[in-house]
Amino acid sequence: MIAAHADWSLDARKRWVSIARRQGGQWHASAPRLVGDPARLAANLIAEGGTAALGLDLPLGVPRGFAAMRPEAGFPDFLAGLEGNTDFFAVSPTLETVSPARPFYPSRGIKGMTRLAHAAALGLPDASGLSRLCDRATAERPAGAPVFWTLGANQSGKAAISAWRDWLAPALAAGAPFRLWPFAGPLHELLRPEQLAIAEVYPAEALRHLRLKLTGSKRAEAPRRALAPALRHAMAALHVTPDAALAEAITSGFGTDPAGEDRFDSLIGLLGLIGVVDGKRPDFIPPDPMIRAWEGWVLGQTALPP
Repeated sequence: MIAAHADWSLDARKRWVSIARRQGGQWHASAPRLVGDPARLAANLIAEGGTAALGLDLPLGVPRGFAAMRPEAGFPDFLAGLEGNTDFFAVSPTLETVSPARPFYPSRGIKGMTRLAHAAALGLPDASGLSRLCDRATAERPAGAPVFWTLGANQSGKAAISAWRDWLAPALAAGAPFRLWPFAGPLHELLRPEQLAIAEVYPAEALRHLRLKLTGSKRAEAPRRALAPALRHAMAALHVTPDAALAEAITSGFGTDPAGEDRFDSLIGLLGLIGVVDGKRPDFIPPDPMIRAWEGWVLGQTALPP
């Protein structure tokens, strides 16, 4: 089997993927590398034979209030139908152009703008309607950003635009052998030869599952370097052996350049994915029809919002 996790960004220079291959009961992981062409990455994962799973650090799903306005049966059909729809992905500079047909906002900061106003422009009753259940705060972590929000450091809308518009929508429309978790079923049912299981994986969530805690910001090299002994221990517990280049990256804190945090996140996400694949974390999907059809979930997350 092969497992991979890609830390995503609008900027292709900040998209890094970590890959591991399982032989017997041991995983052999290689150093993070740039994603490059995601279609080629996906094709190469499938072409290796056996089974393949890919984690993505970006939203796979839309909030239920938005989904209620759609005619499709679920998110995969909706996503495939976005192929070629450039208007949908155009980020609105002001609320005047926000609508369910153009939901991403804002393209720049404007004094006085609020998420409540964004929600109202999308026909949602309140600001909480912008978020999926898995985006909301739990007892274990703070809230994530709404899918369609595109401003600030804590946003995932730009990554969604990039991956949906430029790769996933065209691939699904063309019949690519992708199976999106949890929409197509439990993860282990999606692990089949000649197809790729794709799941939403958050490194920040996986970090907690691995019981790892940074002593400072992950954007700084020193806290990542200080985490190296604990990270190596977590990898050993998962039977993941790093190659020489990955071992050096872990020791050095994944480098001093701005992409160091992206390389770090790609490995943490990979370990989170492996934990579920190997049964060390449950393949949990809440028994909620809207989650299973439209909103999606974060792989390995078991905590529910209040």
